[in-house]
Amino acid sequence: MPYVVDFENVSTTGLESSPVPDALAGLRANEARYHRNKYDHTFTVGTAAEEADAVERVAHILKEERGIVIASRPLEATDFEVDGIHMTYVFYESGLSINVMYTLAEGGKRAVGFKLSDGMDVPDELSTFKFARQKSKLAGTIRGSYFVIKGEY
Repeated sequence: MPYVVDFENVSTTGLESSPVPDALAGLRANEARYHRNKYDHTFTVGTAAEEADAVERVAHILKEERGIVIASRPLEATDFEVDGIHMTYVFYESGLSINVMYTLAEGGKRAVGFKLSDGMDVPDELSTFKFARQKSKLAGTIRGSYFVIKGEY
């Protein structure tokens, strides 16, 4: 059942099995606040099983573009379109969040973003990426990186 992410009263609902549930919940809430402020979009997530197509989409793009397979178990995901951009998010048990931003118009921005929750180590499969730090009131310190998608999906 879809869950509306509340960025004012941050909850670890659905993320309890993570070793960093509070930080991951803050990261998820940070994304919810961003989408509310920028697009007036209500950010909802479902379990990885409910959103299996979204989880598979992210896994497929990672494998095709960079040969990356995420070792951590996906917990939640969401897939939506806003302002001509197809957005997919997957939140992993390790504290990792991956999003795919895919502009539908030709020549638009298309990228995969990685965000690491405060307190988690960089996963081995992402060790070649350099991560920039960003402060967040909801998530503490977020470390992020990305790559541009070259293929068509």
